[in-house]
Amino acid sequence: MSLPPPTDVTPGDRRMAAHVRPLVLALRPALTEAEFDRFAVEAHAQGLVFTAAYDEHGHCVAVATHRVLATSRGRVLFVDDLVTDPAHRSAGVGARLFAHLAARARDAHCTRVELDSGVTNHLAHRFYHARRMRITALHLALEVADG
Repeated sequence: MSLPPPTDVTPGDRRMAAHVRPLVLALRPALTEAEFDRFAVEAHAQGLVFTAAYDEHGHCVAVATHRVLATSRGRVLFVDDLVTDPAHRSAGVGARLFAHLAARARDAHCTRVELDSGVTNHLAHRFYHARRMRITALHLALEVADG
């Protein structure tokens, strides 16, 4: 049986709360449901795309959030989040979604796909290296919290 192609989900679509939000919250447990909902609306308005991958039974098994950015290094498809339901890991779901993102990058005339990955997330690093991604930079951050 052929799997359906990944599909974009927008804020206001019932699938955002039912399918996308639970997987993103699994990746980002510090977010509450209300915070996710506010984030989804604001980030979507800034160009963030939410793409969901489904299995043959219609269950959401992976989600990617991404956007095309014009940078001084060329156009890039930047992946903010890529998460596979833990029950479906190592089954090719993430690889299928990643291939979909790479095709979207080519169609958008991007020079590459970029993402950040936590320095201790070794399983993700192995996944990305298997997709021929290279470590090309360090992402540095400065917290500037209120007060």
